[in-house]
Amino acid sequence: MAQEHSFANPGPCGLGALAIICFAFFALLTGKIGHNSYPILAAWLVGGFVCQLTTGLIELKDHNLVGGNVFTFFSAFFMLTTAIRIATAYGLESAGLHFDATVNGWAWMGGAAFLIAVTPNYLKSAKLFFFLVVLVDVALVCLTIVDLKLDGFQLALLAQIAGWSLFIAGWIGIYLTAAITINSTFGRPILPTTKPFIS
Repeated sequence: MAQEHSFANPGPCGLGALAIICFAFFALLTGKIGHNSYPILAAWLVGGFVCQLTTGLIELKDHNLVGGNVFTFFSAFFMLTTAIRIATAYGLESAGLHFDATVNGWAWMGGAAFLIAVTPNYLKSAKLFFFLVVLVDVALVCLTIVDLKLDGFQLALLAQIAGWSLFIAGWIGIYLTAAITINSTFGRPILPTTKPFIS
């Protein structure tokens, strides 16, 4: 959603951080990396937390209700909480201690519900931004079902769908990062960002 910033537009930073983590989760969910990567993934998530929190706070300061809340929410739960969660799980597994991770599904349910609830607001953003948010919606719903281990679902298939949804969302985030920074630097539209569904 277009608006004036008292700082430079922080969106590219937040989108770049989101893309990095989308790619990392794609690798994890599609089996390209395993649970032994958790400690390093946690470090990347902490970096993403810093970028997303900064972006969210600047957006809120500039009265961007939706973007500010979404980036701040993602910084807390998609980034920082997940970093702590996977580092804790890795430590417990390494120590041979039993734990029940089903709570992750219940928590993802809340995260998915939050993002789905705010998704209609992105109909007033660039179409690409709307598609990015919808892809993350899909991934969070899939993660909810996978982590709850619900009977009757193909959990491995849902993990793949979540992974690929995040992979595509990550590339959209990279493209939007490039478009926003290049168009702003050159003062004219060079890379199209697409018009919103609703103006």
